[in-house]
Amino acid sequence: MHYDRDMARNYRTVSKQDKKKFRVQQAEDIEGLKKRVEEFDPAENSGITKFDELPLTKDTLKGLQEAGYVNLTDIQRDAIPVCLQGHDILGAAKTGSGKTLSFLVPALERLMYEKWGELDGVGALIITPTRELAVQIYEVLLKIGHYSTLSAGLVIGGKDYKYEKERIGRVNILIGTPGRILQHMDESATLNLDNLQMLILDEADRILDMGFHKTIDSILSDLPPQRQTLLFSATQTKSVKDLARLSLVTPKYISTSTEQDITTPESLDQYYISTNLYEKLDILWSFIKAHITSKILVFVSSSKQVHFIYECFRKLRPGVQLLKLHGRQKQKARMETTQQFTHASHCCLFATDVVARGLDFPAIDWVVQVDCPEDATTYIHRVGRSARFGRPGKSLLMLTSSEEEPFLKRLESRKITVKKLNVKGSKKKSIRNQLQSLCFESPELKYLGQKSFVSYCKSVFVQKDKEVFDLTKLPLEMYAKSMGLPGTPSVKFMDRAKKGKGLTDAEMTKIKAKKNASRKLMIIENADDNGDVPEDKKVRTKYDKMFERKNQSVLSEHYLQMTKGDDDDDTDDFLTVRRNVDEVDESELPPLELINTSKRAMKRAMSKKLTAMKQGKGTKLVFDDEGHAHPIYVLQHEDDFHKEGPAMVLKEKFLHKEKETMNKEDELDKTVAKEKRTEKKRRRKEIEKQASLHEELSDEESAYTVVLGESDDQEEPDLDKDLAMGEEVEREKRAEVESDDEEERPQKKVKLDETSDKDEQNVIEIEQPETIDDLEALTEKLINNDA
Repeated sequence: MHYDRDMARNYRTVSKQDKKKFRVQQAEDIEGLKKRVEEFDPAENSGITKFDELPLTKDTLKGLQEAGYVNLTDIQRDAIPVCLQGHDILGAAKTGSGKTLSFLVPALERLMYEKWGELDGVGALIITPTRELAVQIYEVLLKIGHYSTLSAGLVIGGKDYKYEKERIGRVNILIGTPGRILQHMDESATLNLDNLQMLILDEADRILDMGFHKTIDSILSDLPPQRQTLLFSATQTKSVKDLARLSLVTPKYISTSTEQDITTPESLDQYYISTNLYEKLDILWSFIKAHITSKILVFVSSSKQVHFIYECFRKLRPGVQLLKLHGRQKQKARMETTQQFTHASHCCLFATDVVARGLDFPAIDWVVQVDCPEDATTYIHRVGRSARFGRPGKSLLMLTSSEEEPFLKRLESRKITVKKLNVKGSKKKSIRNQLQSLCFESPELKYLGQKSFVSYCKSVFVQKDKEVFDLTKLPLEMYAKSMGLPGTPSVKFMDRAKKGKGLTDAEMTKIKAKKNASRKLMIIENADDNGDVPEDKKVRTKYDKMFERKNQSVLSEHYLQMTKGDDDDDTDDFLTVRRNVDEVDESELPPLELINTSKRAMKRAMSKKLTAMKQGKGTKLVFDDEGHAHPIYVLQHEDDFHKEGPAMVLKEKFLHKEKETMNKEDELDKTVAKEKRTEKKRRRKEIEKQASLHEELSDEESAYTVVLGESDDQEEPDLDKDLAMGEEVEREKRAEVESDDEEERPQKKVKLDETSDKDEQNVIEIEQPETIDDLEALTEKLINNDA
């Protein structure tokens, strides 16, 4: 709580006599207020409308005025005077009626009457069901108690426990959630509740519905019985009345209306639409696109649905700021989201029922309920986030054909009338293809969609009102397609739903208690005398679950169970990895839980290419004369190396030896090259000599003269052999050019004479043929010329 420094400074500077007068005057004022409170008759003063007409201290009135609280609401006018007189209260009023000030003002006044100090411990304990509501109450308390010398503390899950533990001993008004308060009562030695004056439970019915029965019983058992207890809630259920009988002593029931009359705000316009389950996301997207300048609060059943819808819509970019809020988020993220939505003018918040109770978000234009609420009471709390304190607001409820008729009857029984709206076909836009594309591109988003699907089915299955919530009547396959999923995930409890077997009250209570239980308290309860927890009773955190996954991104056991039914067998996988452990020492094998047996690991084990990529290039080995393998380079022992002499000398010897070896090899290579060039030159000259002899032959003996009817003993010239010889000459010539050993020889022309008696016109002069095409052309020309 803030402390008035100016007042304290002035108090320190005055004399002792003035201080004494100030204390006497303060005591007289408090005694006068006590008398006014005792004489105050709520029935006679039922017409008061402002806070300054109540018997309150000056500091409290000043804080209320500066915080903007001037006029009284009905519940405040009826509850505050009775609370100031010390009675136990069981209060009920419609949502948004100002119940928070109905217990904060009496708590401040009660401690100021008792002159509560820092060393007196906790004087008022306020318990709320959610962290966001606890933060909101704490902020209101700071505003109205600004001029008080009392201190206030907030203890909720997600905050630094050590920081709270160090300062909780100096707190006068403690606000928190049940789990964290019980944890401090068990572990914080400085927390003193022996002098507790007031116990306040806000939204008591919600505290019990969330499974905090045992936690509340443990807290009440450790509190002093001589205390004042206040229970406030928008609705009075049977569980709240049972709690009131256990913790309240001759309570006074204060309500602005009867239980059946507790309904929605009068300034709220309520609508509903009848639609198919698989069209809800399309309608929600179209609604947001049509109201981008509004402040919208969207309710769904589970946190996984919140996460999936938020991620999908965020990628599609509707043109308005999107936020998400659910119980599985970190406390810092929840606080930041709450602050952003509170101060935003155009925004859309996807949330669960964690924000359905008590939270005051200013100027919400629309409350959209995508999933049908649990009952009429939940509906009242949801729509109560809008149209608060007389402001205008609107709500929209989406109902399927199986939910419409029975749930409207539930609302009519509570005197709630909602108008039906029809969605125009031109206004509705389908995003099914976009969602399918997003799930195809992102395996993580597809996995999130599968979890969202199962979570929605579970939220329907656990409801008690089977007339409204019937899982077997829902088109789940089409709903999965509307979410962009490639197939319908398997639901374990579908067989149980078809048989009409729901969860019993005991099972529901156990689930809620386990969901909201403190992990540290569970560890303490399961520990033995030595503080050790058995393996089967250890609390598995999200990090434990993460490291148990076969693939760190998506392929966890839960994912495989959803995509593969229980009836599937593994006979199709005829190729599996089998390890032969007979030849391996079991002591050398790693633990089974450390062996990667995923499908990806089996695929890599059966592929030589993937195995080589995983293991690298490997190590080269050489075999000695005896057939033993050893590395190519074997390191010599350091002592043996030093015995051979200094390293520099050994280096010089090695280099000199290698240089001599290289010189010898160079000389040998040069000799071999010279012999090859000599042989090539000799063969070339021989071929040229044979060619010149052919040119000197007479016309009758020409190698290229074709004469019919020659004698049989005359050898026929072999044209192919000569041409092959010419080609070999050319190859030799090109080799000589490349080696630069011989000069380039000019091309030689061959003169072929038909006969010596012909004219010079009959002489054909051609170039030496180089290719097969040239040879064929030459042959054709010779034949034609001969003809």
